[in-house]
Amino acid sequence: MSGLRLTETMLHTMSTFYLVRHAHADWTPDENRPLSAQGRDDAVHVADILSQHPISAIYSSPFLRARETIAPLARRSGLPVHVEPELQERRLGNSTLDFLDAVEAAWRDSSFAHPEGESNAAAQERGLAVMRRLQKQHVTEHIVLSTHGNLLALILQSFDPAVDFAFWKALTLPDIYALSFDQVGQAVMSRLWYECRGHCETRTRYDLLAALGGG
Repeated sequence: MSGLRLTETMLHTMSTFYLVRHAHADWTPDENRPLSAQGRDDAVHVADILSQHPISAIYSSPFLRARETIAPLARRSGLPVHVEPELQERRLGNSTLDFLDAVEAAWRDSSFAHPEGESNAAAQERGLAVMRRLQKQHVTEHIVLSTHGNLLALILQSFDPAVDFAFWKALTLPDIYALSFDQVGQAVMSRLWYECRGHCETRTRYDLLAALGGG
């Protein structure tokens, strides 16, 4: 949401976003790989968590693992899943490094991109552009975005610069973060996923104006 200037009216009309990292999928080179059995079980738990909130719209990356993660919620809520191409994962590109080293190199320098890849800065702006557009379409509504680990972390980093490579590595499959906004322009970032099947939510507040680049 960089470059967006907040007015008093806008602060009263901000949406709540639920950012979902897809559940576990056994790795194959096919980006359209399905969820594993564990992933399918966890997708039901994603629905258990998010059905407690007044969800009004669901958007997903086009990749199958992201769509399958949110499918139980869609069935339970009766809402359609809108495919949003710009929620696909950050394109890492080609590198001679192993996967983790290649990802870490991209996080060290937000403008760096591996050959045929996408920089962190470009991916972050792509994700925030989706949120800007959906904020206008769904004023004050609760919106689910089913996406991927790097893009989710990069969106969160725009609200908290402390989000880094280590934060991305610590994300679970699946994971859920909520972003909501208060009357004075602060964002409240909440982790909603809890593997313990108990209530383990953590909550931190961030300066929304700084994250959005407002003045």
